[in-house]
Amino acid sequence: MKHLFKATLNWTSNKNQDDPSSRFYSKTHQIKIEGKAVLDVSAAKAFKGDPLLYNPEDLLLSSLVSCHMMSYLYICSQNGIEVLEYSDNAEATLEVNPDGSGRFVEARLYPKVKISKIDKIELALELHKKANQLCFIANSCNFPVLHEASCEVFTI
Repeated sequence: MKHLFKATLNWTSNKNQDDPSSRFYSKTHQIKIEGKAVLDVSAAKAFKGDPLLYNPEDLLLSSLVSCHMMSYLYICSQNGIEVLEYSDNAEATLEVNPDGSGRFVEARLYPKVKISKIDKIELALELHKKANQLCFIANSCNFPVLHEASCEVFTI
């Protein structure tokens, strides 16, 4: 089974408006996906982008974190674990080479999960491995995606 995803990118030069002598182009652009709000994107601040906008690196990490959570919730439902809360403060390390090329070398997810039953904590922690195996985005990455998960029982 295959699914096709489409995105349209639009960019217009404003080089002459900013500084005609500048060697740099504006990195700000828009990405449109049919039926969804327009996404304003730029380069990361370190690469002369607009720090107020999302950048490709933000979006890659966001995709990874979101996909892992959805895979985790799916696998928990298959194993009778009721997840009540889920949060993550993920990080990804990008290395840039002297020639300007670069790549992500690692992502670390720190999922914090609250479940309903104390006897399921060990299984809930173990299922992050299975979620990583199922995650479409993690399976598409050429760098390690590591998990330092925690789990506790939700108490009122």
